[in-house]
Amino acid sequence: GGGRWRRSRRRRREAAAREGHALPGHASPPPCWDGDREEGKSCSQGRASRRVRIPTALLAADLWASRRLGVCAAEGSPCAAARPLLRLVEVSGHGLPWLLGTAYGLWRSGSAAAREVLLNLLFALLLDLVLVAVVKGLVRRPRPAHNKMDMFATISVDKYSFPSGHATRAALVCRFVLHHLVLAAPLRVLVVLWALVVSLSRVMLGRHNVTDVLFGLLLGYALYSVVQYCWLSPLSAPALFALWSH
Repeated sequence: GGGRWRRSRRRRREAAAREGHALPGHASPPPCWDGDREEGKSCSQGRASRRVRIPTALLAADLWASRRLGVCAAEGSPCAAARPLLRLVEVSGHGLPWLLGTAYGLWRSGSAAAREVLLNLLFALLLDLVLVAVVKGLVRRPRPAHNKMDMFATISVDKYSFPSGHATRAALVCRFVLHHLVLAAPLRVLVVLWALVVSLSRVMLGRHNVTDVLFGLLLGYALYSVVQYCWLSPLSAPALFALWSH
């Protein structure tokens, strides 16, 4: 009698679950939306496929927006006339000019305060290059299909797209300059505009997708906080300052 009662109760519970109800004392299952019921699939399978479709839809929106914004990706693009100008913007945000310029300024500087700022900027740029290269090597997202591989001074890891190293560097340098250089208000606005134009140009040239640039900006913004936390000074790194002192 007890076995038949338990089997009967289990059958009623399974039937109630299929109908979207629950017996007293049992938690109600998640609702089964109409979109979850697909041909040949149960309600739970439909919910699982819906969870898979959400990231796919976001990826599709990212690729669609990146394609629409890539108006300077090639000579036949709608705004191809602006491509040479954006190529110059691309060089302005490249890591090589920033590294060489910072190292030269550090070598020529005769001020201890200026050397401290420049040494930490050099540390920030090197940290940025290493971190972006590691993330690109781990994610390995290919560059957009409409990108023309004519970029300035690339290395092997630059065949990957996520995140945008230019956007990361732009956000990092922008925060660094605004916090450590005394600039007039118009120059501060120009620094911010430069960072935004560099980031936008990555999508317009077809170099990156929108999410590559957005993540790069967030990464560069956060990376500055790391540099501030690990700030190098004559007390914390006397050997480095002795190396660059005259």
